[in-house]
Amino acid sequence: MNWTLKFLPEAQKDFEQLAGNQKLLVAKALDKVVQNPVSIYEGGYGKPLGSKSGTDLSGLLKIKLRDAGLRIVYKLVRTETSMLVIVIGARADDAVYKIAEKRAHKHEL
Repeated sequence: MNWTLKFLPEAQKDFEQLAGNQKLLVAKALDKVVQNPVSIYEGGYGKPLGSKSGTDLSGLLKIKLRDAGLRIVYKLVRTETSMLVIVIGARADDAVYKIAEKRAHKHEL
């Protein structure tokens, strides 16, 4: 199945604000993941998220870029066969998840 990569406007800004080497790593990772963005439990690359630390991210998935110190949170829109990137942020703490929750609610995802 061919998936289309899409970004929320805020996620596009996240990407544009990355340093050059981080931008390259994220682009490579997204090119790989968009080939099979489904859950790891369905044979894909995404790790499902749920409720944790007061945030509800049910229905969203994440990938970690350990070398770049980044997390990417996204949602699959199966009816459109698209992978919608919600946030790209630092792995240092759970702030990326709080941002993802706010953006998901704002865009009614």
